[in-house]
Amino acid sequence: MRSSTLKWIVLTGTLVIALIIAIQLYWLNHIYKLEQKQFGTNVVKCVRGLFEDISLTNDPAGHLQQQITVQPDANTFIVRIDKLPPRESFVNYLAQELTDFDILTACKTAVYDKNSQQYIYQLYIPSPATDSALNITDLALYPASYHYILLHFPERSRYILSQMNFWIIGSIVLVLVLIGLALSMFYFYKQKFLVEIQKDFVNNFTHEFKTPLAVMKIAGDVLSQPEIIKQPERMSRYASIIQNETEHLQNQVERLLKMAVSEKGNLNVEMQSFDVRELIEQAVAKLQPLMEASNAKIEIKVPEEGTVITADKAHLELAIVNLIENGIKYSGSPLIVIETGNNGAESFIAVKDNGVGIDKKYFRNIFKKFYRIPTGDVHNVKGFGLGLNFVKKIVDAHNGRIVVNSVPGIGTEFRIIIPV
Repeated sequence: MRSSTLKWIVLTGTLVIALIIAIQLYWLNHIYKLEQKQFGTNVVKCVRGLFEDISLTNDPAGHLQQQITVQPDANTFIVRIDKLPPRESFVNYLAQELTDFDILTACKTAVYDKNSQQYIYQLYIPSPATDSALNITDLALYPASYHYILLHFPERSRYILSQMNFWIIGSIVLVLVLIGLALSMFYFYKQKFLVEIQKDFVNNFTHEFKTPLAVMKIAGDVLSQPEIIKQPERMSRYASIIQNETEHLQNQVERLLKMAVSEKGNLNVEMQSFDVRELIEQAVAKLQPLMEASNAKIEIKVPEEGTVITADKAHLELAIVNLIENGIKYSGSPLIVIETGNNGAESFIAVKDNGVGIDKKYFRNIFKKFYRIPTGDVHNVKGFGLGLNFVKKIVDAHNGRIVVNSVPGIGTEFRIIIPV
């Protein structure tokens, strides 16, 4: 696998970054809870100071926690009292105590009279940053058998979050930096991968063209010898070698050019109806030199009534050529079986070989551009890694699909399925 070490480094780094972000979010939540707890503690201190400023209880030594009898919600505190405080002194001392204990958020307060079963007055104490002209809305009434003071902080959550500005901004910056680092790592890995496949492509390209050119040069040198005229059989053989290698180079160049064209957009297909047998025979004829060199055998199984298909004949022929060529290259004693048929709604062309086969773990990658399947003991087979990618493009252009069935060591079947 390409860049396996780099891949694991990137994955490990990404996991570490994700872990750091998770820990940061955990601590933010933890700090928020601590701030909530601190807010409640400050409210208790404020109430304690208020009890010291004003006579609100018959038992000054009573435990303060017993005075805060209930908390209907996180923003509301009910403080039990024995005496109803005067309005002016109550609001002045309460505002002072809130400021002293850093409760710098708006407070709605009310004093409940157990005899009349209602609030005798409701007040709004603004925060330093709040407009003091705001009107207080009616507070919820909590009937009780005792007098109490109601403290309601409508902007408590916002205030707590404002106290965490440093932590929140710092965490956002850290998360953005870590996300940027993770994206950079993935981009670096992608670029590294592209450099490697480009290098492989150049190496394969060099091999594909260097060998035929070397053979043609040798054959040309032999044909340039004066005495070759006296050996017509030898001259014919070397001329045939040059012809075959020239055709091979032409086919490779044509393949590269077609691939380049397909990269610019979808393939333009010219649909026509034709007999599949004719298409297959033309494809096999183009590979005759390769078949002879490899002692390959090809069996064609077409229904007696024939199979007529509507497709782009030139492109589909090129797809069949690619599949047959792969079957020959990756087989020791190639036996290629080509089968066709249709079920009324779809037509298929299956190319089956007895080659090295493909492990299922490679199925999802075999149609990617430049991808080359590891071939075990077969080290002498080269190519551009473009054939199956181009076959997939051709099939997609026909709104069809290609199905792969393979058993390592037994062979592979590629089944092209095209809708009628």
